[in-house]
Amino acid sequence: MEKPAGSGPSLSSATIGEAWARIRGRLREEVGEVEYRTWLRQMTLAGIEGDEAIVVLPTRFLRDWVRGHYGDRLSALWQQESPSVRRVDVRLGPQRPASDDAEEAAAPGRDGPPRRNGLAEPLVNGKGAGRTVDARGDWSAPLDPRFTFDTFVVGKPNEFAHACARRVAEKPALPGFNPLFLYGGVGLGKTHLMHAIAWAIRNGEAARNVAYMSAEKFMYRFIAALRSQSTMEFKESLRSVDVLMVDDLQFLIGKDNTQEEFFHTFNALVDAGKQIVVSADKSPSDLNGLEDRLRTRLGCGMVADIHATTFELRLSILVAKATAAGVEVPKSVQEFLAHKITSNVRELEGALNRLIAHANLFGRAITLDGVQEVLQDILRAHDRRVTIEEIQRKVAEHYNIRLTDMSSARRARAVARPRQVAMYLAKQLTSRSLPEIGRRFGNRDHTTVMHAVSRIAELMQADSAFAEDVELLRRMLET
Repeated sequence: MEKPAGSGPSLSSATIGEAWARIRGRLREEVGEVEYRTWLRQMTLAGIEGDEAIVVLPTRFLRDWVRGHYGDRLSALWQQESPSVRRVDVRLGPQRPASDDAEEAAAPGRDGPPRRNGLAEPLVNGKGAGRTVDARGDWSAPLDPRFTFDTFVVGKPNEFAHACARRVAEKPALPGFNPLFLYGGVGLGKTHLMHAIAWAIRNGEAARNVAYMSAEKFMYRFIAALRSQSTMEFKESLRSVDVLMVDDLQFLIGKDNTQEEFFHTFNALVDAGKQIVVSADKSPSDLNGLEDRLRTRLGCGMVADIHATTFELRLSILVAKATAAGVEVPKSVQEFLAHKITSNVRELEGALNRLIAHANLFGRAITLDGVQEVLQDILRAHDRRVTIEEIQRKVAEHYNIRLTDMSSARRARAVARPRQVAMYLAKQLTSRSLPEIGRRFGNRDHTTVMHAVSRIAELMQADSAFAEDVELLRRMLET
């Protein structure tokens, strides 16, 4: 039979594999690594039928997306490789486990499902037998390369959660640790630990399929499956993973249908010896709005709380971040930030990053004065009305004296000087009158307070180190 004009010579199996490898490489360069891994990584070539290349994907969702967004580009690239290929048909079909190796992709007979004469096994009703799904490529959200165990700063508030996360990363599905439930407030390190577990398992010796996602993404995928009438495929794809990690589970509160699907997925994976890791802002028992059966199952493994940070932990985090950035941050600035920004680690790191960026852009050293200028919006949000009692307590802690020394009659310099500093700060930071301030310091006369204020002001002019010390105290206390 005569070939259509311009169809060109037919391709051998080896040539087909090489052409497909080049097309995948071109697409990866054009769309970027993240987009390629998200949408195109699971494409396999089923073969060439006449003038049509058959490309298959494991889920309807991916098939429809690739067909709508990349179908024309695939056809154009195939025509560049071989004029005999005039069209590309994107179908639902079986898939081998995905690989990033260009050599494997180029190997004839390796890029796709089992083949006969260079072509894939025939598709039956749009589906293939013996299908394996790389759920990680289809499901998992991108992992932040900064969030590893090496960059996680451990302190008293998070050491138990960190130890549990390490254990799960080393031995997934260990009895007593499945599921692992991490909970704590915003910005305390839950997501960091989740990413660290995923990185450690993916980079471990045993190849495991890890799917990390937010509860919101789980819900949207479930809704999409309902709308496209592909819930069985949804279940099969998700339940093929070795480790399922779901962040911010509290998002499922009030969403009964999604909770039920998650419950069944949870049971199927745990019964199959697969690891579940979940995070939320509260413990399972406090997540009002979750079904009782789901709350009970979540609490049957290991539940680890990440407490609010301490000053020491916040300071350690700042030191670690500054060291990693290779930037000199004065100790006084680190202490000021650790005292002032106590809400969460995320905001603390953001403040430090802003200071570093400002210093690099303008070629200035990082100073306490600069902190006040650059971070005025953040500091304003943390402002609060200071009291004389708080000033006395903070100064006593700073100079390591007893709080009672603030109102005692002791005149030793080690006591008198901190007392004068406290009086000076009380005058600067409160609207109290001099007589009232004097009464709070052991019923002292207002002239004593006036002398203390003027004396501290003189010392600050003469001694820059002392001035910086007082300024640090003032910035930690000011409204």
